[in-house]
Amino acid sequence: MGTSVLRILHTADWHLGHSLHGHSRVHEHEKFLTWLCETIVAEKVDALIIAGDIFDGANPPTAALSMYYEFLARLSREAPGIDVLVIGGNHDSASRLNAPEALLSAIGVHVVGGLVRRSGDDAHAVDLQKLVVPLTDASGKVAAIVAAVPFMRPADLPAVKTLDEKADPLIEGVREAYSQVLEEARSRRGAGQALIATGHCYMVGSQISEMSERRVLGGNQHALPVEIFSEDVDYVALGHLHKAQRVGRRENVRYSGSPIPLSMSEASYKHQVVIADFEKGSLKKWRAVAVPRTTDLIRVQGESLEEVLVTLAGLDDAHLIGDLARPYLEVSLVLASPVSNLREQIEAVLAGKRPSLVKVSVAYSGDRKTLSDAHSGQKLADLLPRDVLRRRYLRDFADEPPEELLEAFEELLDEVAQAESR
Repeated sequence: MGTSVLRILHTADWHLGHSLHGHSRVHEHEKFLTWLCETIVAEKVDALIIAGDIFDGANPPTAALSMYYEFLARLSREAPGIDVLVIGGNHDSASRLNAPEALLSAIGVHVVGGLVRRSGDDAHAVDLQKLVVPLTDASGKVAAIVAAVPFMRPADLPAVKTLDEKADPLIEGVREAYSQVLEEARSRRGAGQALIATGHCYMVGSQISEMSERRVLGGNQHALPVEIFSEDVDYVALGHLHKAQRVGRRENVRYSGSPIPLSMSEASYKHQVVIADFEKGSLKKWRAVAVPRTTDLIRVQGESLEEVLVTLAGLDDAHLIGDLARPYLEVSLVLASPVSNLREQIEAVLAGKRPSLVKVSVAYSGDRKTLSDAHSGQKLADLLPRDVLRRRYLRDFADEPPEELLEAFEELLDEVAQAESR
């Protein structure tokens, strides 16, 4: 690649340490990280941006930490000189990500786990200089400046005074935070350098995964408008949503999506990373690169137990598939009444079959309104907290809960999540 061209690879939402209904994803993540390193080398990528949720939780297991550090070490050996930018997501612990910063910076890895505060008398102000990261091309010349903004919690946001009574203070706080970081980035941007921004957030008009994501920020109700990214920003690398997509009609504001499906509802997603090329300070083109799926997901649905059992009997036998990883299987069916040995009947038909049963979802043909089977027949453990509250309220009061109650409940959830990630 010429010295005037910068190639970045944008990925996010790895969720290392994730398990699917008790099934470890270590094998899939190892395969992905190996593929990612090989792709970076083959594509001659100059910079890697990981837009949050590196880990599935604030206290990831040892295997997840090992995969992360082994990948960074391997990348530094096989792609020497590459710039790596890691920002924190809502699942990550900012302090855990930042802890090895001094060591990682020696191999070209810049970490922004959370908003960095200044030291000294002005300790409440954000250290804008640490949120602006240069990216270099193959010749070592700075080719882009990044406004490296991580996931922001309500407590991170600046207070904003506005004359518009309808303005949402949290959204305005995000807008102001980006304005400050982007202004600092512009002040350090030289001629022929691209302006890039990162974010880990939920944007207006985006499509969320039904069972593995939630709307983050105060009360989970606040979707951010794409206008917080000014038109002079050449590319925005977003994380949080697992489905790869653009935001609004702006092709240069994108979620890369997760590299593996993180719930059975994501079985149809086209998991990918994004490669973007910049030339003379502007985005020249972008393209999606599909991530090979190493473990398939199968969803079998039926209107009766008999129908489901016939379908399962027709699945491939184990010996016909070879050494491929066993696919995950979800079975969904409708029952007129409870069946005490339902799972045993399903597992008996699956004996000798390749798929591994991970979930059985049951809906009843009657009108039994309980927490676990009203609407969709999901188990209590499968429901989002907001859905549990809503269904309990409907059961007790036969009416929808007031919006004020839902917002207060979501704020409480955020406070708990923040406490757990510290």
